[in-house]
Amino acid sequence: MIEREGYRFLPNMETNRCFGCGPANPGGLKMDFYSDGKTIVSWISVPGHLSGWNSLAHGGVVATMVDEVMGRAVIFLLKSLPMTKSIRIDFIKPVYVGMELRVEGRIIEKRDREALVEAIILDENGETFTRSEATFGLLSVESMNKRGALTQDFVDLFAQLSSMEII
Repeated sequence: MIEREGYRFLPNMETNRCFGCGPANPGGLKMDFYSDGKTIVSWISVPGHLSGWNSLAHGGVVATMVDEVMGRAVIFLLKSLPMTKSIRIDFIKPVYVGMELRVEGRIIEKRDREALVEAIILDENGETFTRSEATFGLLSVESMNKRGALTQDFVDLFAQLSSMEII
């Protein structure tokens, strides 16, 4: 079992249908997120229906996992809405379905309207399977609302999250 002490659960919307983090998506990853105030973490095992070759996790699914945890780092640590602008992923070792994994994301640098974020995927022995770095645009609720991209449920949740202490 991968260590989980010292992390606080971060809330999500039950109606969220996102492939990576949505509890309402029956075919998705259903990632939950936790934080120690510096890092966002998700503990996950890739389900068998998301395999690539035989028992290997599909590379796109692995990419989704790091993108999700980095996006959550922007939401919870920078209190901003993320939009992935670019992402680089190093697949160091193959990820197998059913493996217990720890996906970690943290902010490297905040710039004017974007952030540089990193993520890693580790197994229960602390071995690194994937490293990633991404640039995220930092968006406001107001700008996303103008585009019609947000539901009122999300606006309300984001207001709650923005005022939440995560340590």
